[in-house]
Amino acid sequence: MKSSIYLFIMLTALVVACDQPAKPPFAYVKGKEIFAANGEVLHLKGVNLGNWLLPEGYMFKLSKCSAPRKIDQAVRELIGNTATTAFWDNYLDHYITEPDIRWLADAGANVVRLPFDYRLLTHDDFLGRDIQGYTYLDRAIEWCGKYGIYVLLDMHAAPGGQTGDNIDDSDGFPWLMIDTGMQREVCDLWQDIARRFAANASVIGYNLLNEPIPHYFAKDSLKPYLEPLYKRITAAIREVDPDHIIFLGGAVWETDFSVFSEPFDSNLAYTFHKYWMPPEQKQIQEYIDFRDKYQVPILMGESGENDDEWVKSFRELLDANEIHWTFWPYKKMNNTRGPMNFNQPEGYEHFIGYAESDRQTYGQIRMLKDSLPGIQPEAIKAVLDQFVANSKFENCFPNPGYCEALGFK
Repeated sequence: MKSSIYLFIMLTALVVACDQPAKPPFAYVKGKEIFAANGEVLHLKGVNLGNWLLPEGYMFKLSKCSAPRKIDQAVRELIGNTATTAFWDNYLDHYITEPDIRWLADAGANVVRLPFDYRLLTHDDFLGRDIQGYTYLDRAIEWCGKYGIYVLLDMHAAPGGQTGDNIDDSDGFPWLMIDTGMQREVCDLWQDIARRFAANASVIGYNLLNEPIPHYFAKDSLKPYLEPLYKRITAAIREVDPDHIIFLGGAVWETDFSVFSEPFDSNLAYTFHKYWMPPEQKQIQEYIDFRDKYQVPILMGESGENDDEWVKSFRELLDANEIHWTFWPYKKMNNTRGPMNFNQPEGYEHFIGYAESDRQTYGQIRMLKDSLPGIQPEAIKAVLDQFVANSKFENCFPNPGYCEALGFK
């Protein structure tokens, strides 16, 4: 009789287990480590896919014309609305493609940080389109899954602006920190993102805000608002996604961890950015101390834009301290300070000359069009088409010294 009851219990348990859907194999946090689903300790090493889903002026060799909307405006003035939207569509379709991801996987990267503009997912204009939607995020995540690379989704530009600078294409102030309407929007957006990717194991997690509250605004007493906002966004995400890691960046260009108290979620990692400093232990010790105090993982989310020797020294320092890293950027025009390079089109200097000029009045725009060489619509269209063609993977070429500095094959 006892054996019959035991057999019945075992069969019932087996049936119940079979009825349960298989749980996707997520990476997760335990103490100071990030683990793969199989329990293997991960050491994340990769790059940022910068300038793709959030164009930056300096990546286009522009300085004054620094934010996406400013670049877009200059192009529209030169070639008109329809041609400009066609240019951006072409750019988004080709700047990062599957061969880029395959190359990174072959080189030894196991993660990419994917910066994006929130406008991609809303009715706010983004490069000539209203709601581009998840087209490009879905593509990138599918490619990364195919080649065994994790994706860290990075909201590089958030509603209202988290930096008040060109990086988030905002209105000159990090209004997100104090604007309750924008805070509701960022929570809703992250919840939508998390709902979409809750079952996707290729997504390692969500980097909630990029470089919030830069030093310009430290005097405005905004820093106390940051962690409470992170808590609100995290709560919204956890309503639909209990599993993915949430990555929190410090204040002041993601360098200041004094804004954090003890961790408020069991699956958190913390990120810092470091540029243009001596690659020495003392430069990262405060983040290591934070990791040891709270037993949480840390990721160096951005660094680079430096020579090969510096990058090698800093990368080795990070590895020696078991710090995860994603260097910035993967690809840039006429640039040896990144893994991948492509050539500047002939005649591109004419576009730069126009975009960087003073165009505050319509009279100045007309004067420039009458006086500057090489800015006729067809000429600029050809230059911009060549920019996109040059940026395609098949026309790019690696920087061997920089790849070696990162330890890439």
